[in-house]
Amino acid sequence: MSFIEETFSLRGKTALITGSSRGIGFALAAGLAKAGANIILNGRNQTTIERAQAKLAEAGIEAQCLCCDVANAEEVDTTIDAYEADKGAIDILINNAGIQHRAELAEFTDEDFNRVMATNSHAVFYTAKAVGKHMVARGHGKIINIASVMTLVARQNVAAYVTSKAAVGGLTRALATEWAEQGLNINAIGPGYISTELTKPLFDDAEFSAWLMQTTPQRRWGQVDDLVGAAIFLASPASDFVNGQILYVDGGMTASV
Repeated sequence: MSFIEETFSLRGKTALITGSSRGIGFALAAGLAKAGANIILNGRNQTTIERAQAKLAEAGIEAQCLCCDVANAEEVDTTIDAYEADKGAIDILINNAGIQHRAELAEFTDEDFNRVMATNSHAVFYTAKAVGKHMVARGHGKIINIASVMTLVARQNVAAYVTSKAAVGGLTRALATEWAEQGLNINAIGPGYISTELTKPLFDDAEFSAWLMQTTPQRRWGQVDDLVGAAIFLASPASDFVNGQILYVDGGMTASV
């Protein structure tokens, strides 16, 4: 094995990616598999994640399915503990599950705000805690949280999303501060505007897309595969002294004015 292959290899590691039936999560699952990882897909709907599993199988990638609602703390604890006891260690966790809700601030209901927070930030805490306690016991593990450019900046009509992703940034630093000494690496990826089902209303908006092209130095929308390299880096031995960081993959958006 060459130096590069050894440094970035995930061979023999098992990776759980939450919210991985489609979009960014699915792309990260496929990418980590190509780097050698054993993949666990996660979602709330068994049929949906089995469909994703079949799609990976068509590409020659075997994956397991772990169905649970990551916004339910008790369900997460029970599911993770059972997997660790029955099937073995989870070496890599990518907290990717996320939702969006767009509304003017004055019309943003408490219910909608809390729903976004539950999935985008509370679930990161629940899953990191459930998986992390096993990693701490073993003395190693990699946790990657999916943040956003909205961890750093904000836009109108997405108050809950902005708040939830700011929380992800803070939680990433907090987890690293507590668990780095125990052998864990906890970092985050901050995607820019990536073309997915979640961003389709913006992608289809010609005025917004024109604004995005002008604002992003690379002058294009991001694609899900643009995030794979960063995930492999943060999951691999190459990042063994990287902790509590947010790696923005945004075409230069957060670097420009």
